[in-house]
Amino acid sequence: MLKSAHTHEIPGLLLALLIMAGCGQKTSSGNQDTATTEKQPAANSSTKNILFFGDSLTAGYGLDDPSAAFPGVIQTKIDSTKLPYSVVNAGVSGETTAGGKSRIDWVLKQPVAVFVLELGANDGLRGIPIKETADNLQTIVDKVKAKYPQAKLVLLGMQVPPNMGSAYASDFKAIFPRIAKKNKMELVPFLLQGVGGVPSLNQKDGIHPTAAGAKIVAGNVWEILGPLLVKAHG
Repeated sequence: MLKSAHTHEIPGLLLALLIMAGCGQKTSSGNQDTATTEKQPAANSSTKNILFFGDSLTAGYGLDDPSAAFPGVIQTKIDSTKLPYSVVNAGVSGETTAGGKSRIDWVLKQPVAVFVLELGANDGLRGIPIKETADNLQTIVDKVKAKYPQAKLVLLGMQVPPNMGSAYASDFKAIFPRIAKKNKMELVPFLLQGVGGVPSLNQKDGIHPTAAGAKIVAGNVWEILGPLLVKAHG
């Protein structure tokens, strides 16, 4: 968890949004050891990979079963609809856009049919300049497009509360629709919609979603991703 020296001054809802967006600490094993596959397609299978690339919201920090993280919930939805896709969870707790930029080439060694990008929240918590965050996200997207030009792209939007400064919060929120529009990506406007600030949907630390919270997060993503997969398969 990334902590702020002044978190005690933030109202409950804003505190939850701020800290939940931060999402954990990096593991000691290093970035390349933390990418995991929810379900690995069999050799010569027609199953296509959906790569979820993000921080601890993607990784499922604090959950007993990694498959309870929102990408794992989405795999269950995919299986129930019998769509030929396999989720690859490449989430790293505490990841920033700079960290993501440094490891994206390694992650892209596996085939990618759909790329879901969930990064930027930790940048916002650290007050990293908006341009730097946007440039890093664009670089990640550029690398995906260069290696897999036919891949479908989805961006998961995040927000920071006004205590970061109203101008910064507004500019940060605007990064995601701007990047999505520029790159013709599908956009989930706010990943934590319906979960941020709801105690019953967060773990005891008040920071990370419970399994129930992760299901709601998955629903937010599936609302955009589901129709995309159906259309691509059809």
